[in-house]
Amino acid sequence: MFTGIIAALGQVTRYEPRPGGGARLTIAAAGLQPAPRPGDSIAVNGCCLTVERAGAGRLLFSLAPETVERTALKRLQPGERVSLEPALRAGDPLGGHWVQGHIEAVGTLLSFKRLAPSSRLDGTAQRAGEGDYWLSIRLPAEILPFVVWKGSLAVEGISLTVARLEGRRAGFAIIPYTCKHTHLATLEPGAPLNLEADILARYLARWLEARGAPKPRRAKRPG
Repeated sequence: MFTGIIAALGQVTRYEPRPGGGARLTIAAAGLQPAPRPGDSIAVNGCCLTVERAGAGRLLFSLAPETVERTALKRLQPGERVSLEPALRAGDPLGGHWVQGHIEAVGTLLSFKRLAPSSRLDGTAQRAGEGDYWLSIRLPAEILPFVVWKGSLAVEGISLTVARLEGRRAGFAIIPYTCKHTHLATLEPGAPLNLEADILARYLARWLEARGAPKPRRAKRPG
């Protein structure tokens, strides 16, 4: 279980496709504390992976064919930055929302733009580089029923609040801290994005379906 609050940035050092459709992924992750051990669960861009080997600040993961096929991890190249989060421990603060690390769909990055500078609440001007950002993504049809305005959505493992929802386009306000401490700013338009909807929405939909309610078909705009 995770929270969608990124703990550290890593860097891909190797991505090696394997026979049968799987892959092996090596990440330099010296900034992740406490140091992961073999068997630990780490969310890499939102995908829960098991550490196979750890040492000298590097983590090795084996990706099953299912993982390669159904996530955006296949896009990774050496040198690319990734967002990392260790599994939630008992007593840790729940700063984001419940995230399982089970990627449900892959969206598409439409844009990631800096917003026009604005004044702080105390009336002083922001310095260059301090402005907020706006993330716009295209959602696949299968996840639409579980995405709501002002609800939570894990995008690349990052807990974000849906600030705008228009058809299959979702928008998110990104603060400078999130921009600095995640890999979002390194992505280019068209990049595939790992998505995970709120697990409570999934369970509620399944419960309603079991009780004979019609299966949700699409998300609706607020209002």
